[in-house]
Amino acid sequence: MKTTEINIRDPYVLLHEGRYYLYGTRSATCWGPADGFDCFVSDDRENWEGPFEIFHRPEGFFADRSYWAPECYFYRGAFYFLTTLGAADRKKGVYVLRSDSPTGPFVPYGVELTPRDWTSIDGTLYVENGTPYLIFSHSFEDNPNGDMCIVQLEPDLSAPVGEPTLLFSAGEAKWAHPVPFAQAEFGMEGDVYFTDGPCVFPLPGLGLCMTWSSWGTCGYAVGVAVSESGIVAGPWRQLDKPVFPENGGHGMVFEDKAGQLWFALHYPNDKYQERPCFMKLTAKDGEAILENPLN
Repeated sequence: MKTTEINIRDPYVLLHEGRYYLYGTRSATCWGPADGFDCFVSDDRENWEGPFEIFHRPEGFFADRSYWAPECYFYRGAFYFLTTLGAADRKKGVYVLRSDSPTGPFVPYGVELTPRDWTSIDGTLYVENGTPYLIFSHSFEDNPNGDMCIVQLEPDLSAPVGEPTLLFSAGEAKWAHPVPFAQAEFGMEGDVYFTDGPCVFPLPGLGLCMTWSSWGTCGYAVGVAVSESGIVAGPWRQLDKPVFPENGGHGMVFEDKAGQLWFALHYPNDKYQERPCFMKLTAKDGEAILENPLN
């Protein structure tokens, strides 16, 4: 299967022992009932085996929707799968699944990592000086500022340590705008911002960066924030221009076998047409640069 034949949102790439593992949100079940996640496997990021179902909703499992934004990490000898999950009787939150293999099967692990009374989505893991942190979006449903938050995790990733704190809000970025359909689709009046898809990584020439998505001038877009302290606590400075300005988003950064940084995102953002796209990522003159966008 070619990359252009894969229909997922929120692509996430793990390089492990010389092979690439691609995870994502199933486009077909993103906006309705959902019950699982898949993985694709490749040696060259162009030709993929799969999909292999790596998690299927067990009988009686609480989550029956919003199977979103999976990310897989090899950490302390096992594979940990961070994902958003939702149900009719509870708000969306970030959870962990665990496996001994990158292709599963994954099983539920630990407790919900985000506050039960928050609508939280799109968790990403960042380990700083041996301490794991969860960065996630406190979503607009109950927070119209579109906050990006952080919470420390237990060393085994089983639970949060303390309460989340704010890193930044979407409106701090010049390129981010209120969503124009907030009232029509969600019944929310006034300015409503959203954040999603955070990824924290060091970018040579720019420092510790975070890519994240929001609504830009031309729709779904990706921007970049830079930590002025060089650590994940920030403060975070927003670059003025989006790195990817139109109809694509929820990106992440990974290294290939040669150590080159690549940016992965889904494009277009049109329902049931999303495809993973990979672009080389560099920095120049204080800006993050994507090489050959959409190629």
